[in-house]
Amino acid sequence: MTSRLYIYIVQAFVLLSAFSLVARDIPDDSINPFERFARGEKILLDSASVNDPSLHEQVIVGQDTVSIIIPQKNYGRYDRGLLNFLFVPKGQWSFGLMASYGEYDTSDIQILSVLKDLNVKVKAYSLQPSISYFFDNNQSIGIKFNYSRQLVDLAGLTLDLSDDLGFSLSDVSYYSKTYTSSVAYRNYVGLGRDRRFGVFNEVELAFGAGSSRFKRMYGGQPRDTRTNSMTASLNFSPGVCVFIMDYVSFNVSFGVFGLKLHHERQNTDGIDEGSRFSSGANFRFNIFNINFGMAVFI
Repeated sequence: MTSRLYIYIVQAFVLLSAFSLVARDIPDDSINPFERFARGEKILLDSASVNDPSLHEQVIVGQDTVSIIIPQKNYGRYDRGLLNFLFVPKGQWSFGLMASYGEYDTSDIQILSVLKDLNVKVKAYSLQPSISYFFDNNQSIGIKFNYSRQLVDLAGLTLDLSDDLGFSLSDVSYYSKTYTSSVAYRNYVGLGRDRRFGVFNEVELAFGAGSSRFKRMYGGQPRDTRTNSMTASLNFSPGVCVFIMDYVSFNVSFGVFGLKLHHERQNTDGIDEGSRFSSGANFRFNIFNINFGMAVFI
């Protein structure tokens, strides 16, 4: 009985070996994709789409003929068949402008019996021009400049929580301005052959300087605190680009990741109070870092 079982095991092993030798000679298209993946081969999920004649279409850009599909390198073993359509051809210039303005003003606002005599005025605006050059199809590098300014005036505020807990503020003002310049790289991905919608990822290296002034009453005496700061940051921002006209686009970008170095020096009433250095990283979606803008391509 034992010898017969041994013979069955040997025969099964011989059959499996013969099957594997035959399978090696079968064309790759007829092999199960999971077996090809186990062999270490790259797998294309939808080979029919690549063989589609419409995807080999070419367009004329200037005096050159460019394929509508931009070749992509696959650094992994699994090719998902994603295609990058031509969105902005090589050799174009882009001029963009982002601007924002906000104003808030209240007078004698009262919230129940807790917050009284609220008089505050807030103004904030920023201006960000940019220029970039497409050194390759769907890839650009450029420079940005950003100027922002904020002004807050608090004429009065009374907070009354109880008979023993409450305070009031008056004649408080805060002013700040910053200048920032940066170098940015953008990689676009076209979402269709019509070249109207696309997504991008931007990597930005920025350096900035700023100053602020904080005036308030302390112990019945006015105090004036001034701060000078320097900032360096590396930011990663994905976004969406839509061509609303042939050469005009609308852009929206979101800050999702960044590294920041910050140094500031502070003095109050002309007396140096010291300096502070800080660093940090942001690995989350920042709802306050959403940028809207327009760009012109030539």
